Amino acid sequence: MSDFKKHICFFFFISIFYSCGINRSLHHVPLELPKESDKPTVIRLSDTLITHQQGYLVRNAHKIWELYIQGNPSQLGLLSGALAEDLVKKQERIFLNHLRKIVPSKFKQKLLRTFLRWYNRKLYLNIKEEYKTEIYGVSQYTDTSFNYMASPYLRSLYLHGAHDIGHAVQDLALVGCTSLAVWGNKTMDGELLIGRNLDFYAGDDFAEDKVISFVNPEKGIPFASVSWAGMIGVLSGMNKEGLTVTINAGKSKMPLVAKTPISLLTREILQYATTIDEAIKIAKQRPVFVSESILVSSAKDKKAVIIEVSPNNFGVYEVQNTNQLVCSNHFQSSSYQNDKRNIKHIKESHSLYRMERIQELLANEEKMTPEKIAQILRNKEGLKEGTIGYGNEKAINQLLAHHAVIFKPESRIMWVSSSPYQLGAFVAYDLNKVFDQQKTKVTHLPELTIAKDSFLDTKAYADYQLYRKYDKLLDKTINEKETLTPDFIRKYQELNPKLWSVYYKLGVYQYSHKLYTEALHNFEKALTLEITTLLDRNKVQDYLKKTKKKLS
Repeated sequence: MSDFKKHICFFFFISIFYSCGINRSLHHVPLELPKESDKPTVIRLSDTLITHQQGYLVRNAHKIWELYIQGNPSQLGLLSGALAEDLVKKQERIFLNHLRKIVPSKFKQKLLRTFLRWYNRKLYLNIKEEYKTEIYGVSQYTDTSFNYMASPYLRSLYLHGAHDIGHAVQDLALVGCTSLAVWGNKTMDGELLIGRNLDFYAGDDFAEDKVISFVNPEKGIPFASVSWAGMIGVLSGMNKEGLTVTINAGKSKMPLVAKTPISLLTREILQYATTIDEAIKIAKQRPVFVSESILVSSAKDKKAVIIEVSPNNFGVYEVQNTNQLVCSNHFQSSSYQNDKRNIKHIKESHSLYRMERIQELLANEEKMTPEKIAQILRNKEGLKEGTIGYGNEKAINQLLAHHAVIFKPESRIMWVSSSPYQLGAFVAYDLNKVFDQQKTKVTHLPELTIAKDSFLDTKAYADYQLYRKYDKLLDKTINEKETLTPDFIRKYQELNPKLWSVYYKLGVYQYSHKLYTEALHNFEKALTLEITTLLDRNKVQDYLKKTKKKLS
C-alpha cells in the first residue's frame, strides 16, 4: 500500500478541523453547556496515574492507558478531557503534523475547507444531544493554539465523523479490518468468542497511546471501548450485559450530506442494547452516510450477527447450521445480494481473500480458545499457508493494526492487544470487576494475559521494521525524482522478498530513470507474487506493457 493510500482517509480525518466557516451556527452547540465551575479538579499522582473521585487514568505495565469515568454526559466529557488532557492535545498535534505532510498546498486545503463546510452542514442534526454534550466537554481540553482553524467543539464534533467522511469522499475501503465470532460446539467451553483487528493506520505515533475507556454513564449500560484520547465513539467495545460491537468498512457511494457517524451509532448500541434485536432496532433508527458492517454479539443470545448499514439499504446477516461467523469488508446478507457496488468490491478487493483465509484457519481447529483466536488475528500467511510478504493487505495481520481485541461476552472478559500492532501481549479485563472495584486500582488481570507473539523476537520482524524505513525512502525518492544506490535496491529486496509491491515500486523507479530492462524484470517478478487487489494487478500490467513498448 502506498503512503498516499495509507493516509488518505486520515487526511480527511484531519482536514475536518478546518471547517471553521460554520462556527457562527449556534444550532451546533449542545442545549446545556457546562460552566467553568463544572470543570473537575484532577490529581496527578505521577506521569502515568491521574485520579478524580469519579474516575482515573492510568498507564499499565503493557503501556496501555486505562480510563475510567462515570456520570452524566457533561461529566463524562469534562472528566475524560481533564484526565487525558495531555493525550488529547498530543493526538491533535499528531493529526496536524500529518496534515502538513500529506497536503502541503494551502490552496488545496482552502478548497477542501469549503467543501467540508458544505458537506457537514447537517451533521449536528444526526447526533444525539447527550453525545454532543459529552463531545463539548472533551473539547474544553483541546489545544487552544488551533482555535484559529475552528472552535474546539466543532473540531471535536467533526472528528467523530471523520472516518465516515474520508470513506465516503474517497469511495475506498482502505481499512481492511477482519473480525470473527465462534460459539457452541466451536469453542472449548461452549461460550461465545469474538476476535477483531482494527487495521487503521495513521502513523506509528498515532497508535502509541491506545486508550481503553471504561464508561459508567448515568443512563444506560456501563461499557468498555478501545480507541484513543478524545474519542467518545466506539470502534471495538463490550458492555456489562455482555453485548459487543465491532465495525468493518464496506464499499460506499458518495452521499450529498453527512448524517450519523458510525462510531456514534455503535456507541448508542453499546450503551443501550442488551440483545441483538435491541441493537438492530437502534441501527434501523439512525440514518448513516457510509456502508458499514457492524458485528454484534450478545451473551443473552449466545450468538453473533452482522448488521449491514448503508445510506439506502439495511440488512442483517445471520449464519445457519453453523456456529461461526466471519466479517471482512463486504456485505453478505440477502439485502445486498444484487448490489452492484458490493459485487464489484468482492471481485476487485482483498476482502473475500481474508474471509476465506479465516475460514481456512477455523476449519483447522475443532475447538477455539482465546489463545487460538489471538493466533488467527496474528496470522501473516496467505491461503494454504502461502508466503505473501509482510504487510500484504491480503493477510489477516497486515502489520499495521491500531489494535486487536478478543471478547468473551458470557464471562464479561475482554483482551486488548498491546503494541506493536497485535503482536504485543493481549491484556485481560473482567468488566464485572472493573465496574465494581475502587476507582484507583489497576484493572487488568495478569493471570489471563496472552503472551506476546514470538515473531517479535525474530530477524524477520527486525527486517520488516527496517523495510518500512526503506519503503518510505523509496516513495520519497520516486516522488522527488532522486537516485538510489545499487546497495539500497539490493537491501530493499532482501528485507521483504515475497511482497509484490517491493518489485512494483522498484520497477516504477527504474522506469522513471529509463532503466527499462531492470524495470521489466521487476514488473514480471511482481506479477508472480500475491498482488493485493485487481486494481493493483492492472497497474503492474499497465507498466509492464509500457516497458515492453519502450524496449521494442
